Amino acid sequence: MEKIGRYEFRANPFHCDCTGRLFMGHLGNHMLNAADFHANDRDFGIKYLQTINKAWVLSRFAIEMEKMPEIYEHFYIESWIESSMRFFTNRSFRVVGKDGKVYGHGKSIWAMIDTETRQPCNLLDIKDGELLQWELKEEPNPIGKLTRVVISNEAELVKSMPTGYHDVDINGHINSVKFIEHVMDLWDTEWHCEHKLKRVDVAYVAEGHKGDHLNLYREKVNELEYGVRVCRENGDELCRMRLVFE
Repeated sequence: MEKIGRYEFRANPFHCDCTGRLFMGHLGNHMLNAADFHANDRDFGIKYLQTINKAWVLSRFAIEMEKMPEIYEHFYIESWIESSMRFFTNRSFRVVGKDGKVYGHGKSIWAMIDTETRQPCNLLDIKDGELLQWELKEEPNPIGKLTRVVISNEAELVKSMPTGYHDVDINGHINSVKFIEHVMDLWDTEWHCEHKLKRVDVAYVAEGHKGDHLNLYREKVNELEYGVRVCRENGDELCRMRLVFE
């Protein structure tokens, strides 16, 4: 089996925004689906991990796009394991059009937890370290290394909101992409029709759960760059984001 998995997706009309292009949240979900397909095909995905009370948890996520898939367009997401260590693995993504043109890339860092204790697990203990055989360090990803997402204490509270049924995924915590969708809603439709999100970096700090009330703090770094912090109502930080528009 190839180290790179390639999976076809479609920009369905109800997954596209006011510009006729795929929502960034849906692209993020497609990337996570590609990661799941790749892992399950190689027997270290959800299907296997559920049998040993383990789960993948997303720690860092970045997407940088030159072009977003457009309405009804079929496209591919390629995914591979870049490297693995005891407690983290680096996974890359590439978005490719049907004509072979590269639209953009993604990069992610994952940890594994015990679903009963919620404590991190040593990845190399799973099937005697079989994960290492799928590494593909030489495959290029122009995003480069993920950097820290820093938000100052000057960020302003701009939205408070509850969470509910649609926020929680199979692992019992707020879905990683739901944070991106909630943050994108801080800008109105008119803004998104005039500005394209070129890059988003997400640092997940702690798990959110059903019923958490979220406070979203935003600061303007420059004309088209923003930082956002998402916290529980009690101040516990759940994630930080850096967004660059064009």
